Amino acid sequence: MSLKGKIEAIIYAAEEPVTVDQMAALLRDIVLAEIAQEASNAAAAEETANGETAQADAAAAEGTTPEPHAESAPETPSEVTGEAAVEPDAATEVSAPETTSKKKAPKDPELTAVKAKLRTVLAELVADYQSDARGLEIRQIAGGYRMATKPEHHDVVVGFAKSLKPPIRLSLQALETLAVVAYKQPVTAPEVSEIRGVDSSGVIATLLDRKLVTTAGRKQVIGRPILYKTTKEFLLRFGLKDVNELPSMEEFEKLGDAGQGVLFEAEQKSAGQSASDEAARADDEMMAREEDEIALQDDVVARAAEASGDANASEDAASAATEETKHEPAHAEANSESAADTSEVQGSTNENA
Repeated sequence: MSLKGKIEAIIYAAEEPVTVDQMAALLRDIVLAEIAQEASNAAAAEETANGETAQADAAAAEGTTPEPHAESAPETPSEVTGEAAVEPDAATEVSAPETTSKKKAPKDPELTAVKAKLRTVLAELVADYQSDARGLEIRQIAGGYRMATKPEHHDVVVGFAKSLKPPIRLSLQALETLAVVAYKQPVTAPEVSEIRGVDSSGVIATLLDRKLVTTAGRKQVIGRPILYKTTKEFLLRFGLKDVNELPSMEEFEKLGDAGQGVLFEAEQKSAGQSASDEAARADDEMMAREEDEIALQDDVVARAAEASGDANASEDAASAATEETKHEPAHAEANSESAADTSEVQGSTNENA
């Protein structure tokens, strides 16, 4: 694959804009090899051209007679002096750029050459995608390069995107069950559970709902269990022509260690995510309990304050009632005395009459 093709594949596969620095780090050796190849081809072409020129000059020299050279006039002292005066200036002019170039020399000339070559290829690639025959274009976004559809095709792309099915997300258990069905099909649910070591009936039901697995009749044994196989949807989702394109068991054995590491990392990530979720849930529950306790304490304090207020009011009423009780005998005595005085007055009045 050519360098342009590699750059095109990287830009297409990347989800975020790809910078020139990222491409240089990834394709440095390939770019340097191509630069060396181009230099070698250029040198070979130059040697070929020089050889052809020399042959032409030799042929021309054989067909012509040498002409006598004219005697050169003696140089005057002034001319010699002028030329000698010019030579120091020329030396100064030559040495000055050399000093400047040494000061501005890049730290890594190979990296500079790689980036320059990448920018040249990127410019050619962008120009190729600007053709009306292409529906995609390469844009410079956020300091990098990204492939996108052209604005004039917006309506067509939106209509197509609306017709697409949403992506299917499968758990690790579902992927394991689907792999067993794909390699052992047609296979029964008990056989899948035996291979995985756990009950897989629920996972198979999920795969049936996702239309990745379908029934394939019944196995002719006692109980006649249902057989399962993969569907056309499975091939579409995984980009397979048929099940024969699945990786062989030998390939899996070669990549067994790497695959186990990936599965172990995925399980660790899942376990860590579950643990973090449990911790967050526990923190939320603890905060909710604390808030409930605070609210309960506030309620108890409010009720106690209300009860103390009622008690104070009762005490005031009781004291007021006690005071009234104390004054009632005095009023009664005063009333009796006033009544006696009145009766005496009435008695004296009657006697006088």
